[in-house]
This record gives sequence, C-alpha cells and structure tokens, in this order.
Amino acid sequence: MALQQYIRDIQDFPKKGIVFKDITPLLSSPEGTKECLSLLINSLNGKKIDKVVGVESRGFFFATLLAHELNVGFVPVRKPKKLPFTTISASYQLEYGTDTLEIHTDSIKKGDKILIHDDVLASGGTAKAVCELVERLGGEIVQCNFLMELTHLHGRKKLGNKEIFAALTYGEDDNFHIGDMNH
Repeated sequence: MALQQYIRDIQDFPKKGIVFKDITPLLSSPEGTKECLSLLINSLNGKKIDKVVGVESRGFFFATLLAHELNVGFVPVRKPKKLPFTTISASYQLEYGTDTLEIHTDSIKKGDKILIHDDVLASGGTAKAVCELVERLGGEIVQCNFLMELTHLHGRKKLGNKEIFAALTYGEDDNFHIGDMNH
C-alpha cells in the first residue's frame, strides 16, 4: 500500500511559505490507518512497552490506537492548564518564541518502558520536551515514533541516541521513504 497517498499537502498553511502535511485523509481511511498502525507496531520488534505517551493534539490519534493494540495505558501530554491533576512541565523553542507541555505527575512510574508518539518530527523541540518530561518521572524511553519525519529540519539531532522511527520520511525535495528507523 502506498501510505504517502493518504498525506495531503496544503500550501501556505498555517502561514505563507509552509507546506502543511495533512493527515486527515489517512485518519478517514481504515486501510491507510491499519497499514500505518502496522508499520508503527512492527518497528518495536516486540519490545516491552508499559505506556504510550501521546502529544497534543494530532499525536493522540495514533497514540491511543498504539496503546490499545499493545494493551497498555495511554498518557496524554498537553498544553498548559489542560490537565486537571498535578503536573510537571517542560518548555521548548518555537520559530518565534517558546511553548510549554505538561504531563500528570502520577502518569509514569520509575522504570516504566515508554513509547512516545507524535504525528511529525520536524525541528525536534516538542519531542525533546516530551522526552525530558518522561525521564523526569523515571520512565525509560524505548522508542520515539512518528507518522512522518521532515528530515531537512534535523529533529533527530535534538533527541540524541533515542531510537526513532517514522512511518514516512520527507526530505527537502519532498521525496518520501516508508519506514525509517535510526538507533
């Protein structure tokens, strides 16, 4: 199956000069969703996972599916003041300014094996902040996985030696590859 056929390019969104990778066609296709979920699950090679951490908001879609498929809990990481219990936070750089993410303090126990999932690995700031939150709570990151990676933005560099998997990777020339892993 050609997974890339389910990713739609939207020119100049959210601002001029940006080509937004729209995943809604993927989400509306049972076949595409199953194929993508299978790639993400298979990338784990049977590794033990205790919890799946999903990043607000587009990361929630497949993170909950992954948690269900793996028969483990789902942990949301959200923007400030969206979680009702005690949280810790991490800030990260955006192109213009900073943003912050939060996680419940009781969501991860020391030694929990964690799969982190988000929709896109771009510059890596969001993923790095989520890794920091998980590690501050004592979680052991097994893998960071993504629907897509935009390799020309070099987000992998911010994640150090973490195992990373992307179901689709796009280079600066917008050529894509299916199933890219880095250890």
